[in-house]
Amino acid sequence: MSLVGKKFPNVTIDAMSEMGDDLRINILEEATSNQQKIILFWYPKDFTFVCPTELHAFQDALGEFEKRNTKVIGASCDTNEVHFAWLNTAKDNGGIEGVTYPLLADTHRQLANILGIVDQDFEYNEDGEETFTGSNVTYRATYLIDETGKIFHESVNDMPLGRNVKEYLRLIDAYTHVQKHGEVCPANWEEGKDAMKADRTSTAEYLAKN
Repeated sequence: MSLVGKKFPNVTIDAMSEMGDDLRINILEEATSNQQKIILFWYPKDFTFVCPTELHAFQDALGEFEKRNTKVIGASCDTNEVHFAWLNTAKDNGGIEGVTYPLLADTHRQLANILGIVDQDFEYNEDGEETFTGSNVTYRATYLIDETGKIFHESVNDMPLGRNVKEYLRLIDAYTHVQKHGEVCPANWEEGKDAMKADRTSTAEYLAKN
């Protein structure tokens, strides 16, 4: 079930800083207290394959997110200790050394289960015994949260599919344009392009030009 348009869950989770500090982060409070947008991206596991490419890609774009008053937070179900070990593993050895944004450590899957992004399924066998299937780690889920704590975008990729970080920058630009100007953003909109008023006349004028 989609959470777009709803407040982000009010849950506080363990996290790790790049300096090895144990943190406690509440995404809703981070957004509302600091009056900033949040991009929260979940990945399946530390010390895996597609995951480090994504964490480095978000790090490379960190300055662009900061220009947009947006905080980057990564998340998985690994422990703080595993996060810290990966943060201290060199990039050329599959590590994420150089990543400077915090990483949630949702080891109890408390938040991930509320969001419904864990690869798990519970069934019953012929004897009525509960059986578990699935990897019990999260899909590549991404949430964009505004300054009021409202989710304005969510997406979920299957585990083999890495994300395009530039698309999240575009979505933040589009949402910020809506906030500032009260206009709507058409397909493939990018910063500097024409937007529209939410009426038939404006839509017709836009389509006539494009």
